[in-house]
Amino acid sequence: MAQVSMSVRLDSQLKKQFNELCNEIGMSVNTAINVFVNAAVKAQGIPFEIKATPKEEPMSGLEAFREMRKMAESGKFPEMTLEEINEEIRQAREERSKQK
Repeated sequence: MAQVSMSVRLDSQLKKQFNELCNEIGMSVNTAINVFVNAAVKAQGIPFEIKATPKEEPMSGLEAFREMRKMAESGKFPEMTLEEINEEIRQAREERSKQK
């Protein structure tokens, strides 16, 4: 499978929070984005509900992750095959070895 690069513009504070969240769950940012893209392609849409939220404090990154985990456990996300999971792990290890 050919690898290509993609750039994403984020608010610096949001990027920092996302990096911290990914570190907390033991996943690189690249792997997290790949998981999201794979789920979106399988679902043929955004793999979670998008709606307006009340004008309240936004969820923390960890709260958002826990909410996504609940949705995944309830079957709202398409499941990845073992081969897809193993490929994500392989790519994460490869990425980590390049950073050393």
